Amino acid sequence: MINIINYGLGNIKAFANIFKQLHVPFVIVSKEAEFQDVTKLVLPGVGAFDHAMNQLQKSGMREKLDEFVLEKSLPVIGVCVGMQMLANSSEEGQLPGLGWVDGVVKKIDETTLTSTTHLPHMGWNDIKVTKENKLLNGLENKSKFYFLHSYYFHCNNLDDSISTSTYGSEFTCAINVRNIYGVQFHPEKSHMYGIKLLENFANI
Repeated sequence: MINIINYGLGNIKAFANIFKQLHVPFVIVSKEAEFQDVTKLVLPGVGAFDHAMNQLQKSGMREKLDEFVLEKSLPVIGVCVGMQMLANSSEEGQLPGLGWVDGVVKKIDETTLTSTTHLPHMGWNDIKVTKENKLLNGLENKSKFYFLHSYYFHCNNLDDSISTSTYGSEFTCAINVRNIYGVQFHPEKSHMYGIKLLENFANI
């Protein structure tokens, strides 16, 4: 069963609605005692990095998530700030990240933006699949996703990047290391493309 982590941030209901539509069993989890028959995990996130890390710590679920992901190797997908939390650290904040994927979160270089573009990067944008991956099956050509961010995940190991997008300059927008996945965009807001990606995740 997919367990959606509700630590106070993220579009929880939107994920729930998509999994209902796909007839995928799921449960929304707000504390450790609520985990049920876990086979996969969704880690949403919006807002600032340190606030998200603090909220997750306060939820009491951090250690159990480490166990599920690092010891039991259950598939997990981090979304938006949830993806950034997978990193070692972020230029946006002072707190350490989860450290599940070797990387740092960096601010989009504003010097690469034109007079008509600015931060945050908000709205629909194309993605470019750079590495074949089950998460992106059927999304290789002209797929568009909804973005809302000013920071991006910089992979210390470039092989961990599976898709990029461009806003001023090219940046990684999807990653995969073993059982750990992350997307900078919002699949829960990306209509048919997002539904396809979450269906792919459910079938991994």
